[in-house]
Amino acid sequence: MKLIIAYVKPERFKEVKKELYKAEVFRMSVSKSRGCGEQKGFIEILRATTQEVNLLPKIRIELAVNDDFVEKTIDAIIRGARTETMGDGKIFVLPLEDCIRIRTGERGSDAIGGVSIYLSDKKRKEFEARKK
Repeated sequence: MKLIIAYVKPERFKEVKKELYKAEVFRMSVSKSRGCGEQKGFIEILRATTQEVNLLPKIRIELAVNDDFVEKTIDAIIRGARTETMGDGKIFVLPLEDCIRIRTGERGSDAIGGVSIYLSDKKRKEFEARKK
């Protein structure tokens, strides 16, 4: 299991989400964020005052995925976020020690959800039964 954290431009979030859905990645947490990288911000002139804006708006996307979804998730984020200009964002991939679904107490791959080769036999049978 991995935790994927991505920072993308706010105007590209809709495309990122669309690409994630195409890759069958539906579970995510999203929050507004501010940060700076190589761009280092910009100078803004507002009502005759100059202001340096160092922290630019970004969207932070967090996704917990099973190992068989890591590459397809990363590829989907890149397809949606890439404009080939500075400030497109970053993706961080971290090991995820455990995941617990509070409602049921399920742990690990079963708690993350979605169809995965890492699901327990019980969960796999439940998914197959839903398809019928």
